[in-house]
Amino acid sequence: MSTSKKEIFIPAKNSAAALNQSCFCRTLNVNRLREELESDPSLKGMMQSISQTRPHLFSSTIVFISYGMAQKITTTVAAIERVVALSAYQTQALSRTPAIAQHAFGPVGVCMGFDFHLGIKGPQLIEINSNAGGAMLNAVLARAQESCCKEMDWAFTSNIRIDSLEQTLFDMFVAEWRHQRGAENLGSVVIVDDDPAAQYLAPEFELFQKLFQRHDVAASIADPSALEWRDNKLCHLGEPVDMVYNRLTDFYLSETDHHALRNAYEAGAVVVTPNPRAHALYADKRNLIALSQDDLLAEWGVSISDRSLLKANVPHTQLVTVERGDELWAQRRQLFFKPAAGFGAKAAYRGDKLTRRVWNDILKGDFVAQALVPPSERLIEVDGILSDLKFDIRAYAYDGKVQFLAARMYSGQTTNFRTQGGGFAPVVIVPPIEGEATSQ
Repeated sequence: MSTSKKEIFIPAKNSAAALNQSCFCRTLNVNRLREELESDPSLKGMMQSISQTRPHLFSSTIVFISYGMAQKITTTVAAIERVVALSAYQTQALSRTPAIAQHAFGPVGVCMGFDFHLGIKGPQLIEINSNAGGAMLNAVLARAQESCCKEMDWAFTSNIRIDSLEQTLFDMFVAEWRHQRGAENLGSVVIVDDDPAAQYLAPEFELFQKLFQRHDVAASIADPSALEWRDNKLCHLGEPVDMVYNRLTDFYLSETDHHALRNAYEAGAVVVTPNPRAHALYADKRNLIALSQDDLLAEWGVSISDRSLLKANVPHTQLVTVERGDELWAQRRQLFFKPAAGFGAKAAYRGDKLTRRVWNDILKGDFVAQALVPPSERLIEVDGILSDLKFDIRAYAYDGKVQFLAARMYSGQTTNFRTQGGGFAPVVIVPPIEGEATSQ
């Protein structure tokens, strides 16, 4: 940290926004990160592999947000959970989904991700992901940080919550199991994704596998084509499977290679989390329309306090239709367009970047238009050069309760893990400053 700017790093006198533009030093201890990633001998070499194949997975610094902003994120997530629990909300959300999403076996969905941009008036919900990646990676990353100078020691004091994050994640899976199986023992978990070794977040699969094994739960990683549905059991390598940690982006298990898993899920023969119902209730982008529609929420009996939170923190979202095409095109510079069933920012567009060709494709597709909320920026130093990167905040949550916050830094229209200096970054919550509004 530059000694010429020491005076600005006293937390009692500085806001999160000021720190994001002033404290640009490295806080990641690479050796400690290697130790954390490779704590199990079988994972030796993971750090080198990540450095070679995923060089922008982890940022070298942290992101600051205010205590008030963090509190609003937490209360907004809780308010959304209360709305999702309403029968009227579930009826409208499930009415547009295939039959597989109607099954209510009990699990609510692990690793829910609520993604926010930080606006002038508070956090703005950009989207909800029902199988958000990065939870285990961020748990490891948080433990590999160190203070960059004495003035920042306050941000790196021992944090029991960080130390217990992995236990929190494991307990989440146990809760899912009990929602469907009660007091039975969880014996085995298979982590499932298409060609899992080729996935960008593949290292996380191995970390989850070791987490389960440390708790005496047999765990493996598999392509869904390796699963078998026979004798009313889902099997992998000839052994019955108790639970599937589902990382597939075929949210309704409709593809041919996923039929064994689909059959087992529909029969209630295996606990699947997150499952099709979770995607339908949370992650379908059309749900943002209801969550931003105050009159509809009032009609459903949502409390005034929850409606106030959602009105302030969920940007107005509307369905794109051919009939409204001219109107939306005229407003496009104030809008962001997303496919209703999309994920990972694929086929998502800022309105001010649209061409007529892309716009015609949007009109033919199933898109929503959300009021544009620019992301915040974080000043970082890469190879001696200062540059501003954008960032969003992901709240990892389970059953309406935020477990922890993480940031993703990037340049371009959307998060991409291709930016020098970008990637996942830990979030440091700045204590309230006396006399400062907590929402800043």
